[in-house]
Amino acid sequence: MDNAPHILVVDDNRDIRDLLGKFLVKHGFRVTTAADGREMWRKLEAARIDLIVLDLMLPGEDGLTLCRNLRAKSSLPVVMLTAMGEETDRIVGLEMGADDYVPKPFNPRELMARIKAVLRRTQGGGQPEQPSDGTVYRFADWRFDASRRELAGEDGVAVPLSTGEFELLLALVQRPGRVLNRDQLLDLARGRSATPFDRSIDTQISRLRRKIEPDQKNPQLIKTVWGEGYVFTPQVVRE
Repeated sequence: MDNAPHILVVDDNRDIRDLLGKFLVKHGFRVTTAADGREMWRKLEAARIDLIVLDLMLPGEDGLTLCRNLRAKSSLPVVMLTAMGEETDRIVGLEMGADDYVPKPFNPRELMARIKAVLRRTQGGGQPEQPSDGTVYRFADWRFDASRRELAGEDGVAVPLSTGEFELLLALVQRPGRVLNRDQLLDLARGRSATPFDRSIDTQISRLRRKIEPDQKNPQLIKTVWGEGYVFTPQVVRE
C-alpha cells in the first residue's frame, strides 16, 4: 500500500471528501483530504502527493487560484471538479494548468478512471513518462530537456510545465515545420482517452504560447495556419 498513488482530495464538502476518500482507498489508492486551500498547502508540505483532486468552489482561495499558484511552482497533476454546465469555468481551469476536469455531480468510477488516465501519463507523481531517447532540444532561446522535463531560457531559469504543456511541446519540437491539425496534436500529445481536450487544444496552445513566446499576441514560434492547424516554426537542434 505504501507504493500506491497518494491522492489529495480538496473539497469543502465533508460528505464528498469522506465518500470519495473511502471509494479511492477501497480501490487501492492512498488518500489525504483537505477542506480548503490553507489545509491543502499544509498537506502538500507534510506528505508526497501524486495527484490532487481540486474542487473549483472553495472558501477563501478558490480552485482556480490554487491551481494557478500550484502550477507556478510545480507540475503536480490536478483533476478539477467543476459545477455541471459551467463550460467557462472548465476552460479557465485548463488555462490555469489543470490536467483534466470532472463535472459535479460525478460518478466516483468516472473520476477514478480520469485519475488513472492522468497518472498513466505521469511517472512518480508530477514527473512525466521518460522519453526513450532522452533528447535535449534547443530552439529559439530555449533549452528543453525531454527526459528531465525541464524547459529553461537563456538565463537558465526553469519554466514549470503542466503534463499537458509538456506533452504538447514535445509533440511540436519533434515535428518542426510541419502543419499539424487539432486531431493530430491530440493523438500525438494526449491520445484519444483525454476527451476533454478535444474541445480545448486551442486553450493548450494558448497556455504554451504564454510561456515561450516573446509576444503572445504576435506568436512567432507556434503559428496558426488558418483552417489547418498549427506549425512550430523555429529551427530545432537535438543534443
